[in-house]
Amino acid sequence: MKARARRRIFERLREANPAPKTELRYSSNFELLVAVILSAQATDVGVNAATAKLYPVANTPEAILAIGEDGLKRHIRTIGLFNTKAKNVIATCRMLVEKHGSQVPQTREELEALPGVGRKTANVILNTAFRQVAMAVDTHIFRVSNRTGIAPGRTVLEVEKELLRLVPDEFLLDAHHWLILHGRYTCAARKPRCGECPIADLCEYPDKATV
Repeated sequence: MKARARRRIFERLREANPAPKTELRYSSNFELLVAVILSAQATDVGVNAATAKLYPVANTPEAILAIGEDGLKRHIRTIGLFNTKAKNVIATCRMLVEKHGSQVPQTREELEALPGVGRKTANVILNTAFRQVAMAVDTHIFRVSNRTGIAPGRTVLEVEKELLRLVPDEFLLDAHHWLILHGRYTCAARKPRCGECPIADLCEYPDKATV
């Protein structure tokens, strides 16, 4: 894809949504961290439903440690892999209290040292909570990047690096959210809504849907 087309794509995405945000509901960096950990292989809607009941009861590392693993499980059992996620959240809360003064750290190295936090989760926190340039490539962003030709790559890491290299600087801070929302609601996996897509004429996907 030519640089001019790539720039125009992000101009249109920005025009349609000037201030894109995550659809996870949170009111603190810690709440965001827990929500992102819970969101692995789960929908934002499902996570929001669980945290709407959890956070009024426990929304700090100390409070979650106080209700314990079993108490946490009762609140998140509707989310896939809730047993493993509960263990990770409890272990993360303990590390936050013991090593970080109960605050969410602001570096990739410290974030990825937390149980249940991998590169993608760390990128979400760095970008969303701390407004650092980071590209959290999930299945939606991986699909959109390859399908459109914006930043093709064989692996998630390749796509991440290509996006950071190719997306014009002025769009980098919000590119993660634009791409994930585009993949979630327009450039869907099975039935892309090409007829309603604002960037269809710039997209290099050869098998565009006609209806």
